[in-house]
Amino acid sequence: MEKNKLSLNMCFSNKKALVVGGTGGIGREISIGLAELGAELIIHGGSSKEKLESVVNAVKTIGGKAQGFLLPIKDHTAAKEIHNRAQDAFILICAYGPFIRNSLDKTDAESWHNMAMGNLVFPGIMVSLALPAMLREKWGRILLFGGTNTDTTRGFFSTTAYSAAKAGLGVIAKSVARSYSGHGINCNVVCPGLTDTEYLNEHEICYNSEKSPLGKALSTKEIAAVSLDILQNPNINGAIIPVDKGIYI
Repeated sequence: MEKNKLSLNMCFSNKKALVVGGTGGIGREISIGLAELGAELIIHGGSSKEKLESVVNAVKTIGGKAQGFLLPIKDHTAAKEIHNRAQDAFILICAYGPFIRNSLDKTDAESWHNMAMGNLVFPGIMVSLALPAMLREKWGRILLFGGTNTDTTRGFFSTTAYSAAKAGLGVIAKSVARSYSGHGINCNVVCPGLTDTEYLNEHEICYNSEKSPLGKALSTKEIAAVSLDILQNPNINGAIIPVDKGIYI
C-alpha cells in the first residue's frame, strides 16, 4: 500500500483506536483500515510478538501511527489491564473471542464459563471501561463481533455456549445506543459468516467452503471493509448486522 493512501479519507484523524485482538484475522485488517482513515492505533495481541510487529509495521508502512502490546486474556481482569494501556482511545474494536464446538449434552461447566467470559463478560467490561472517556469527549465508536447466525435468537447443534454468549452482544450494543446516542456514541455488532483466517486448519477451511453459499467462504478483508463502513456511518447505531451471504447453519 502507498503512503499517500492515507490522504483519501481521514475521517478518524486525531482519534485513537484500541483494537483488541488486532494482530491477526479480522482484527488485523481493521487495524490497517483504521490507520488508512487517520486513526492512531493501539493494537492488542495475545502472545505472538511476530504477529504484533507485523501489523504495527504494516500500519507504519502506509504512513500511519501504531503501538502495540501483548497480554493473554485469561479472565475478566485482563479487560482493566488492556484499558489502562489505552484510556484515551475513543474507538474500541473488540475482535477477540474464544470458540468451542460441542453438543449441548457434552458441554461442561468450564466450557460454559470460558465462552461466557471471553465472548460476553470480557467485551462487556471493555465497553463499560471505555464509555466514561467517550462521554467526556462527546464522541465514541464501538464495534463488537458476534458469531455466525447470532444476530437473533436461534438454536444451534454444536455451538450453543459460544453462540449464546455472542448473541448477548446485541443487548450491549442496543443498550449503548439507547443510553448514549445523545452523546455522540455509537455501538454496533457485526456477525460474520464463515470466514477463512490464518487460525484455521485444513479441515476447518474445507468446512467453511462446503457450508458457505456458492462454495466460497468470506475473507477477513471483506468483513473488515463492511466493518469500517459501519464505523464511519454516524446513522448506524445499536445495529446487529450479519455479514454472511445469507448463510444459515
